Amino acid sequence: MSTEAVKWAMDDAPMLRTASGKPDATARHVLQALAEHARKDGTNTHPSVTRLQYRTGFDRRTVQRALRRLQDAGLISPDGTVQDRTRWKLHMHLLRPASDWDELERAEEDSREAATARKRRSRAKSVTHSNDVTVTDSEAVTKTDVTHSNSVGHALEVRDVTHFKSVGHALRAAVTTNQPSVEPPTTVVAQVGKHSDPPQGRAFHAPIDDDGFAVTDAMRRWALQTFGPSLDLDYETAQFLDHHRANGSRRPNWAAEWQKWIRRSAKWTAERGQRPSNVIQLPTGQTLTGTDARVAGWLNLPTEENP
Repeated sequence: MSTEAVKWAMDDAPMLRTASGKPDATARHVLQALAEHARKDGTNTHPSVTRLQYRTGFDRRTVQRALRRLQDAGLISPDGTVQDRTRWKLHMHLLRPASDWDELERAEEDSREAATARKRRSRAKSVTHSNDVTVTDSEAVTKTDVTHSNSVGHALEVRDVTHFKSVGHALRAAVTTNQPSVEPPTTVVAQVGKHSDPPQGRAFHAPIDDDGFAVTDAMRRWALQTFGPSLDLDYETAQFLDHHRANGSRRPNWAAEWQKWIRRSAKWTAERGQRPSNVIQLPTGQTLTGTDARVAGWLNLPTEENP
């Protein structure tokens, strides 16, 4: 398998379009399967149609139609036969335009703006409007038991009462009725103007769920053949889903986006595995980190072979 040919088929080859203008993911997948059998210059790739079916998961007619579309677009051309199988040549000098990336960035920005607008509308619907609040008019306040300030002042100015208890009673009677008796409104207004999130139970689907993304057997085989069994596909796929659900991302081709994620994860894993180890094996059979070994003085102890 040629890394150059596979990279061209996955990233650099022009993207075919369907009649509706969407990316032709089927033809792209078949092109990637052809590239896995090609040399670094794109020649001598001759997998059988059955092998392409096994690699992509498509039926025979789908594979044949995809090969025809790739040939009509000039990305591949027949170059003889090998054991009754058509030998293909990949035209790796053809490259996709830079505008493809610009279109994806614009689509991503539009998706973010649409998600923000949806959240704003959802929050606006969940807030109780002030028109729904019951307001008690001032005329409904009870006034019959209210003692006016003139009456209170008159009661306080009485000084010719003989007994102390009688004076205290008069003062209490005057002051007690100074506050109006107002019935509190019965409508609860605790949530008026309150900023709240949408109520639980209302589900909002991320674009990746609306588009029905799922990892196929063909995608798993690609990852296994390309990066080996050391990469945890289930974990990486879960991370991929969580990332795009949290961001509300939208992609025109989720399968290609997943492959990019897997390639980045595999590269990061490989780079991490190449870092120098900080573990030292002691003469006694114990294993310590380099710092602990130096502190304990084990690096200076003689071994049995070299006392």
